[in-house]
Amino acid sequence: MTEPLTVTTERVDDIPILLAQSDTMGIPELLDECFKPHGNWEGISLGWTTAVWLAHLLEDADHRMNQVQGWVAHREQTLHVCTGQGVQDRRWSDDRLALVLDALAQPEQWQRFETALNQRLIRVYQLQPQRVRLDSTTTSGYWSVSDDGLFQLGYSKDHRPDLPQRKRDALGLGSLGAAPGDAGGGR
Repeated sequence: MTEPLTVTTERVDDIPILLAQSDTMGIPELLDECFKPHGNWEGISLGWTTAVWLAHLLEDADHRMNQVQGWVAHREQTLHVCTGQGVQDRRWSDDRLALVLDALAQPEQWQRFETALNQRLIRVYQLQPQRVRLDSTTTSGYWSVSDDGLFQLGYSKDHRPDLPQRKRDALGLGSLGAAPGDAGGGR
């Protein structure tokens, strides 16, 4: 006899990518190392609670805490598979998320977290290039102009002197052959 098939349908969107990126960056693990929630905390860790909350913020573009529990309720299976954690929507109530904010509002622990995260993400190389190429341009837009601000009025390469400008520079390292004007010509 064949058992009836049970199908669960959930909207996945970019949730697996967001949670995988959080995990790759070590956000849940580092949050758990640096922040200790209230002693009565149960269930999924503060780190994974925060990572799922961040996925909600990015995926739904909604910052309201009272919307997270319903969002989780419609994605429990997806979140379980992506996090490897037991997911219950009640773990994302607005009261519990307020506890997350309280935990994250500790300056000393936040500094430890930022330092540990930066050590994982930022790479510093001691490059010794023979040549540096710099390309400079401007972009214009509808920004506010102030005397000491980033955006100023001035010469516009796109013929819009009425719009504030911002100078942009791109830097390239390395050698693809001699630069134009150098002995040996360029490629």
